[in-house]
Amino acid sequence: MEEQVQRYLEEAFPFWQKLSSADRGRLLSHTAEAAYRAGENVHGGKNGCTGLVVVVSGRLRAYLVSEEGREITLFRLIEGDVCVLSAGCVIRNLDLDLLVEAETDSRLYIVAPQDYEEVGSRCREMETYLSEQVSARFSEAMWVMEQSLFRRFDRRLAEFLLLQASLEQQDTLSLTQEQIARHLGSAREVVSRMLKYFQQEGKLIEAQRIAERTNYDIEMMQEIGFCKGIENYSAVLS
Repeated sequence: MEEQVQRYLEEAFPFWQKLSSADRGRLLSHTAEAAYRAGENVHGGKNGCTGLVVVVSGRLRAYLVSEEGREITLFRLIEGDVCVLSAGCVIRNLDLDLLVEAETDSRLYIVAPQDYEEVGSRCREMETYLSEQVSARFSEAMWVMEQSLFRRFDRRLAEFLLLQASLEQQDTLSLTQEQIARHLGSAREVVSRMLKYFQQEGKLIEAQRIAERTNYDIEMMQEIGFCKGIENYSAVLS
């Protein structure tokens, strides 16, 4: 079991080979395996400082909730991704009420925050990795907020649906209107009206054009790791 965890942490953490044998052993002995069903809370609320979350399988959703109870998805985590914001207690000057839930049934490795902090104090590469991860996630969050504030909702909704279909690799989505609204930081009634508008105004043709462009972009990212306008996909593919 420990060998399996070590292989996974080696792939997830680029600094692994820089650690001493003792520090590797400490992180391994304080890494727990956890399983969550779709919809279960992973971090936030009562789980104030969960630790570094490594996704072994499944998909997680990181989001914020406004005072009025409205949610907006900041980023997703898929197999091989690491969430450092769930270990906020080891990040200086971080005050963020982030919540993370399992979007699908998921299996995780969770590294205890106090042990990560202790080992990190002896390894510069760990501190650098933590800073880079925090910066990347905040950049994604700022992009999502910018889209929410300044981009037309019909475009955001169409692109979300098409990218969700690509992510799940199927044409039929099982999301409810309420779930879509939570992802986009909107209200269910707004989503309902916009979906009806798509049908009434023949927007399916426009959506198909977006789908064709999206599929082409995904193929380019798979082949060369880049496509024109790649920043527009960060909220879904991260």
